[in-house]
Amino acid sequence: MGSPNVRGRRRPRIVLIALAAVSVLLGGGVLGAGWYYSGELLEPAEARPGYHDVVISSAGGTVSLVESRVTVLPGTWGLAWPGGGARVGAVTGRSGGTVVRELEGEAPPDGTSVRLEAAVWSTDPRTAHGLDYTDVRIPTELGDAPAWLVPATSPTWVVAVHGRGGSRTEALRVVPTLHDLGLPVLAVTYRNDEGAPRSPDGLYHLGDTEWRDVEAAVRYARAHGAREVVLYGWSMGGAIVGQFLGRSAEAGAVVAAVLDAPVVSWRKTLEAQARDRGLPGRLAPVAELVSDWRADLEFHRFELVEHPPAHRPPTLLFHGGADGTVPVGASRDLATAAPRLGWPVRYVEVPGAEHTAEWNVDPGAYEEVLAEFLGSVGGAR
Repeated sequence: MGSPNVRGRRRPRIVLIALAAVSVLLGGGVLGAGWYYSGELLEPAEARPGYHDVVISSAGGTVSLVESRVTVLPGTWGLAWPGGGARVGAVTGRSGGTVVRELEGEAPPDGTSVRLEAAVWSTDPRTAHGLDYTDVRIPTELGDAPAWLVPATSPTWVVAVHGRGGSRTEALRVVPTLHDLGLPVLAVTYRNDEGAPRSPDGLYHLGDTEWRDVEAAVRYARAHGAREVVLYGWSMGGAIVGQFLGRSAEAGAVVAAVLDAPVVSWRKTLEAQARDRGLPGRLAPVAELVSDWRADLEFHRFELVEHPPAHRPPTLLFHGGADGTVPVGASRDLATAAPRLGWPVRYVEVPGAEHTAEWNVDPGAYEEVLAEFLGSVGGAR
């Protein structure tokens, strides 16, 4: 990130551009829409999911849900509701606006508002998988941030970085595989997470500052026995990993990276989300402009094809072919450009998988690729 003086010099220019945009766009209301979209992007409260699906009934190890785009998704998912959670499996029936799925665990009451979660488990490593772990505190520049440490035998640690609006439970899908490989796992939180320090402005910075919290986690790992590190990032966690690799003095300790549906271009992500919401194409640049003004971001930093990180370790890149949140095309572009960039990237696209749901569609295949990759780069011992 630029020095305070440099960033301070950028501010008047940004304000002038913003004022020019106001004069051009105010009449059409585009600026207001851009501000609203910026809020959805930057404000942590807007990123936290609600409960938008509904249980009709449950019986005999199945649950019936009101049909929606989400409730028909393939694979294994978490079913969450206020104060409870279970797992749902394959769709076993679908008719008349009702979807029937396999159910494992507690059945929610009829009429309960729920959501399907790709993270599957909402507990902790011991409750989910019977694995011992320790609650630890990572000293960051803003204060201590909570993390889980799942111990194992290797001097190579995995630092797991969840996505925007998510939590460290995202890592619970892969912790058993990593543990079987002998890799300790440090599942971290970062600024504005529940229980973690708040950023000074209370906003997400999309990786532009959050990478410093990952840097603190890598330093913690190295101070507690790690000789080298694998970074594992989901969604915005992938953007954070990218910024760490480009900007951290600790980047040389990273021997491999795993990116799951990562944001490798915020511009393409904003454009795709605007299209999916039926919003005008000109809204994405306005949202970018407003976000830049509100959080002092430099969006070009996040274009990893145009601005690859200085440290480019062997990287396993997963993305779902049906991702409606982060465009799969951006990952395809990175995989295509990787040889030219001198970046050893292995790209695995999972047809039909929604955002960060590649594991959910076929856990066995995902885990097999993950274990083979980490073995090939020397991450597992």
